[in-house]
Amino acid sequence: MQIQLEQSETKGTFFIEENGKRLAEMIFSKAGKIIIIEHTEVSDTLKGTGAGKKLVAEAVAYARKNNLHILPLCPFAKSVMDKTPEYADVLSK
Repeated sequence: MQIQLEQSETKGTFFIEENGKRLAEMIFSKAGKIIIIEHTEVSDTLKGTGAGKKLVAEAVAYARKNNLHILPLCPFAKSVMDKTPEYADVLSK
């Protein structure tokens, strides 16, 4: 399961695609040094595979690499981040 990144100056998407079809995505905005996770969606074909958590993990890795913080407005992403203490370093306060 390969996660890809598509981004512009102020918006971005982490996504999983198979055979040209997007099966999971996490949409975010960038505001200065903050990534605002707005929405996460996983197709039924990937439900139960941990795809959503992998998207969050990829966002965390991206934030760490780029010295950014994450503001998870998406309820799913917020839940994952709240339940994963090792993500506290990138969680926007």
